Amino acid sequence: MNIAKIICILLITSFFTSCGSGNQKASSLFEIDLENNLKKINQNQEIGISIKNKKEKQIESVEYSIDNTTIPVNNGKIKVSLPTLGHKVLTAKITFDGETVEINKNLKVLSEKAPEIYTYKIINEYPHDTKAYTQGLEFYNDTLYESTGKKGQSFLRKLNFKTGEVYKQIDLDESYFGEGITILNDKIYQLTWQSGLGFIYNLNTFEKLDNFQYGKSREGWGLTNDGSKIYKSDGTEKIWLINPDTMTEESHIETVTNSSIFNSANELEYVDGKIYANVYQKPSVMIIDSKTGAIEGVINFSGLSDKITKTENWDKTNYVLNGIAYHPERKTFFVTGKFWDKMFEVQIEKK
Repeated sequence: MNIAKIICILLITSFFTSCGSGNQKASSLFEIDLENNLKKINQNQEIGISIKNKKEKQIESVEYSIDNTTIPVNNGKIKVSLPTLGHKVLTAKITFDGETVEINKNLKVLSEKAPEIYTYKIINEYPHDTKAYTQGLEFYNDTLYESTGKKGQSFLRKLNFKTGEVYKQIDLDESYFGEGITILNDKIYQLTWQSGLGFIYNLNTFEKLDNFQYGKSREGWGLTNDGSKIYKSDGTEKIWLINPDTMTEESHIETVTNSSIFNSANELEYVDGKIYANVYQKPSVMIIDSKTGAIEGVINFSGLSDKITKTENWDKTNYVLNGIAYHPERKTFFVTGKFWDKMFEVQIEKK
């Protein structure tokens, strides 16, 4: 090994050692102390805060921040009001004895209010293909588009929602497990589950135009869009915001209630600033604020499974509610389930 390489290694080792010792020094001197030792707080909640001064240093100033947003202190209390909720890091920048250090505290910032409970009114019932393991459902110009899962059974199709007549269909390669879809700028975007890969098709011809790979997201679950950006669920508490021009995951929101962080958003549908998300393996749909991640409502669809025909190979794991699409002209939602023989047109109502 030559001298230059040895010097580089020593410099790098010294750098990381000094960074580590700096953090250790800060934590040995100070600690963020929240009222009642809270580890989670609600949006706009006031809580007491102070710095535990372990070595009785002369503190000159303290500045608090979350996500690079300054959190002011008034009468020894902070009031957290953030643009997004979920897992956060509260940082204290402490100046003492002519030097400045930073210490962190992990924190969960939750919704201000509990979700409201909604129910539904059935407007119409339509036939649904019992061979369709529904993963994605979306309307475009009064035509229904559907994506299905299971290896060897995954396809993308467009159909007449009233009769079930299939206008066009393409089958995925048997190695892929199809997932959610969304339609934007005359293109259909389709996810696969664990392959880390999605497909982009021409809306009219179903010609495959391109593939895209996932970034930090874990898996492919649901897709929707607000007309400019794409939202993607991945089986965690995160819903990712994707730039459709580059297909890069530029940011994310986290789905939270007033009491916990929730990680079961599946199929997605965007309507007027809200994301409607099937709850994985449950007969319910969440109503999520697309900016903050707050779960503002839950729709209970538990009665729908009583209205479908249960085949002899019926089981609760496979035959679950999944698939939600909004029809903008009719102003109604269409919901179905995996292998269900019916699709329901419903109006959402407060309970």
